[in-house]
Amino acid sequence: MYQALYRKWRPKTFDEVIGQEHITETLKSQVRNGRLSHAYLFIGTRGTGKTTCARILARAVNCEHPEDGNPCGHCAACRGILEGSVMDVVELDAASNNGVDNVRALREEAVFSPAEVKKRVYIIDEVHMLSTAAFNALLKILEEPPEHLMFILATTELQKVPATILSRCQRHSFRRLEAETISRYLLTIAGREQMNLEPDAADLIARLADGGVRDALSLLDQCAVNPRIDRDAVYQTVGLAGKKRIGELLDGILEHNSGKVLQLFASLWMEGKDPASVLTELSSLLRDIMILSVAPKAGLNLLSGGYDAKTLQQFSPRISAEEAVSAMETIQRTLGGMKDVKNPRTAAELCLVSLCCDAAGDSVDHLRARISRLEEQMERGVVPQTSVSRISQMEREDMLPEESAEAELYEAPELPEEEAPQPESAAETAEPAQPDEELWPKIRSAVLPAVPMDVRISLEDEGRIRGYVEGNLLILEPENAFLLARFQKQDVIQRMSEAARSVTGRELRVQVRERKPEERQTRSLDELKQFKEVHFK
Repeated sequence: MYQALYRKWRPKTFDEVIGQEHITETLKSQVRNGRLSHAYLFIGTRGTGKTTCARILARAVNCEHPEDGNPCGHCAACRGILEGSVMDVVELDAASNNGVDNVRALREEAVFSPAEVKKRVYIIDEVHMLSTAAFNALLKILEEPPEHLMFILATTELQKVPATILSRCQRHSFRRLEAETISRYLLTIAGREQMNLEPDAADLIARLADGGVRDALSLLDQCAVNPRIDRDAVYQTVGLAGKKRIGELLDGILEHNSGKVLQLFASLWMEGKDPASVLTELSSLLRDIMILSVAPKAGLNLLSGGYDAKTLQQFSPRISAEEAVSAMETIQRTLGGMKDVKNPRTAAELCLVSLCCDAAGDSVDHLRARISRLEEQMERGVVPQTSVSRISQMEREDMLPEESAEAELYEAPELPEEEAPQPESAAETAEPAQPDEELWPKIRSAVLPAVPMDVRISLEDEGRIRGYVEGNLLILEPENAFLLARFQKQDVIQRMSEAARSVTGRELRVQVRERKPEERQTRSLDELKQFKEVHFK
């Protein structure tokens, strides 16, 4: 019968446990010197060796011929505990035995001397799942345990274990293993199992395991169906998009090409990629870019290792650290709410579209990211084609005073005097003057096909929206507070700005403000009488 790799290669001695030498050496020394505690608490993330070390310790304290603190593996006690036939060594799962009655039964049984071995050992896994009453029942026997009794508790959530329990246990913290350590271990196991595992594929599996050996062996077991296990085989088996496809996705986002991004995501969807996994990989790439941006040298050791330096350096000049942080926050919010939505594909698509659009966010964080991008461009001597004049009046009002002042600095960047072109005559600088009353109807006609239906209906009624051009401003004055809020939306302002540019040939900053009461149009009674719904008494 086939046995999973993580079960087949589970360590049987402390020396076989990898990456936790700070714990295994301490336990070996205690076994050698006979200075054992009556209660241990093993803390750490999943798959780092807590239960494995608990089982090894249970055999070591009962071994008839221990070898340098390790169980010999040959005596009757070692063989019986390993096979599970010794009734004095009990392993419980607190997730399914978390009631006070279970702990009371354990306490009543624990006072009896062991029948087959030296010590009666109780291994309680996921101990944080015990109820408050169960913890209180366990506390009594931990305070005054018999000499023949040992408890080994294991948990992944230390904060849920009461302080009264913690103070009576000897604590050992299991740490996540480094990817290099796991990769070497996987290559060793693959060699013994006669698997054709490529070193780069072992590195990828080690990163995906996130510091857990058990997860790494499970992934290797899953990929074992391939005759040759390389990176592509791992990506295909696990259902990941791969660094090349994620790089193309980020490239489309930085180009603000929503169509390209949605097509790439659709192809990944059809290949069976999980939307959450795609967003997680994208967030991982953004994280590496952000770390490389804020710490070019010191941050090299903090990179995930999923992308080479050439790929990261290609993206770094195109996105600032603030923009990367803002994008990661958007992705994390989407991932946090994805479990509650019925259609994760749509949630992921909305997230990607918002990342593609500069004006997708109107918060202070988004504005700060956009300003940092302009600062970087101007430091390199690049004059942005679309300046911060796109920041609307509404956005300025939402800013803090110091941020609004900072935005004003970039409102109209000027060239140095020696580089500024000097006009030959005043006639060359004069633009053909157009009456203000002629511009607004043209702009309104140009913007109608591009705006939502409710905005279009409001624009078609000349009395509801007053518009006019004043210098470099396109001023909109809605008739009420509801329309004011609707026209202050960033998508409407952007469409208005684009229509004004197409009509006038120049950039006009859109300003939406409240109409003065005396300027609001009123309808006469004779005009209202034509509507059948209006009745007069």
